[in-house]
Amino acid sequence: MRQEPEQAAPPASETPEIPSPAPVVPAKAVALRPRDAATLIVLDRSRKALRVLMGKRNARLAFMGGKFVFPGGRIEQSDRQMPVAGALSQRADDALRAKLPRAPHHLGRSLALAAIRETYEETGLLIGTRDYGPPEAVPEGAWQAFAEDGVMPDLEALHLVARAITPPKRPRRFDTRFFVVDRRSVAAERTGIVGPEAELTELAWVTLDDARKLDLPRITRIVLDDLEAAASAGFPPYRPIPFYFERHGKSLREDI
Repeated sequence: MRQEPEQAAPPASETPEIPSPAPVVPAKAVALRPRDAATLIVLDRSRKALRVLMGKRNARLAFMGGKFVFPGGRIEQSDRQMPVAGALSQRADDALRAKLPRAPHHLGRSLALAAIRETYEETGLLIGTRDYGPPEAVPEGAWQAFAEDGVMPDLEALHLVARAITPPKRPRRFDTRFFVVDRRSVAAERTGIVGPEAELTELAWVTLDDARKLDLPRITRIVLDDLEAAASAGFPPYRPIPFYFERHGKSLREDI
C-alpha cells in the first residue's frame, strides 16, 4: 500500500500568525435610575426656636451609615392602597408631578403616604388624625398599626419643602421629595422601634442651628435652609419649591 509523503512544516517565515485577542474594554457604567422616595420633617413650633426631629442611622448600614437624617424611604405598593383623611393641596400635587412627563395621577398621594409610613417604621410616630375613626381596608404591613391605633393619615397637614435627585454614579439613587408636618399632627406613638439594632439608633429634637452641627448628608444640610425660609414665611401655598439635581457633573437648582 502506497503511503502519502508527509508534508513538511512550512518555513517560519510562512507560518500563519495567530491574531492577538482584542483588548477587553470595560463596560461603561450605567447610571442607576432614581427611585421615587419621600422624607418627612417633623417640625416642633411650640417654642421660640424651631426644632426638628432627626434620627441617627445605624453605623452598620451601607447607605449613609452613622449620618443624621430625616425619616423616609421609597414608595411601596401598599402606599397606593392606604385610605386617607385629607388630600394634598393642588399646588403640592402639581409640584410633585412637575418635570415628569408621564407621572401617574396618584404619584403625589403615594409619595406623601410613603413619607408617613416610613416615619412610623423608623420612629414609631403615627402622623394623622383620630377624628374620623380607624381606617378601613388597611393594607398588610406597617399600615396595620394605624388601624389598630385608630389613626387616619392626614395628607392635608403636609407641606412640600424640596425635591432632590441623588447624583449619578452613586450605589443607590433616589428622587426624594421632602415634606414637613407639625408635631401636633402626631396622633399616636409606639415605643421600642428605635434602638441599637434598628435602622435608626437614636432620635433627637434639635434646633436648626444644632442640627447643622450634626454629621449630615449634604442635601439634608441644604434642605434645612429651605425649611427655615419656608417656615419663616409661614409656608405660603404658592411659594417656589427648590429642585436639586446634577447634570454633566454640575450641581443645579431649579424652582418648580
